[in-house]
Amino acid sequence: MLSSALATILKDKQSEILDQWLTAQRQAGIRFDLIDERAVETDSQELLKTLTRAVSEEGTDILEAGWKPVRVLLERLSQTQGRLGFKPSETATFVLSLKEPLFTQIQAASGDPLADIWTATRLLDQLGLFSMECFMSSREQVIREQQESMLELSTPVVELWKGVLAIPLIGSLDSNRTQIVMEALLEKIVETESDIAIIDITGVPTVDTMVAQHLIKTITAAKLMGAKCIISGIRPQIAATIVHLGVELGDVVTKSSLADAFQLALRELQVRIVSAPGR
Repeated sequence: MLSSALATILKDKQSEILDQWLTAQRQAGIRFDLIDERAVETDSQELLKTLTRAVSEEGTDILEAGWKPVRVLLERLSQTQGRLGFKPSETATFVLSLKEPLFTQIQAASGDPLADIWTATRLLDQLGLFSMECFMSSREQVIREQQESMLELSTPVVELWKGVLAIPLIGSLDSNRTQIVMEALLEKIVETESDIAIIDITGVPTVDTMVAQHLIKTITAAKLMGAKCIISGIRPQIAATIVHLGVELGDVVTKSSLADAFQLALRELQVRIVSAPGR
């Protein structure tokens, strides 16, 4: 079998293949500014050993159970490189640079070099594609985490007064962000035992039916926690849009500015602010 011949070459020539593979990676310009050279050597050695074992036991079908250690290792390495800032091509090079040293050994030791080279080519191409898929998945996860962090930073809940919270919204609202806003507001209501929450939409460019529905959901959730909501930042254009869309805000109190909403909140709490003498 071709896979048996390939397994024999991988096992008998493992040291030579490893040395030539590391040389090939250096020539390909691996980013030693992003990863330690010793780590590259260790990862290459581990992958080559795991690869040799998988080919010997399961042949060249990387979906077989015996290939799981190889898949797990490639997934970990690809995720690490993705988080370190490697380019997709640089991640693929880690696997594909194994071709040249492996082909060299096949030509020198195989009884049917063309057939074995073709087998090795298909195998390494599959592993290269698998690495790329893991890399892209990892990068997408990093992007999602960054987006979630930015959303959390862009929706701060501040305590303006004892019992009065404010959450200024900037930018558009979607389902994901609304969920973050709602969770942050509810947690702060419980933490501060606040009675009033001001949702300021001065920084929201447009209000359509979807945005209005998201606001209503947030207000309803806060009400269930015992807090009354006031919406501030209702500009003339937004008021006209809400009326045109036929959106019912129910008994929600609205104000044109955050200052007006804050004054109303203080009156609701029966707080009276007196100016100092001489002012």
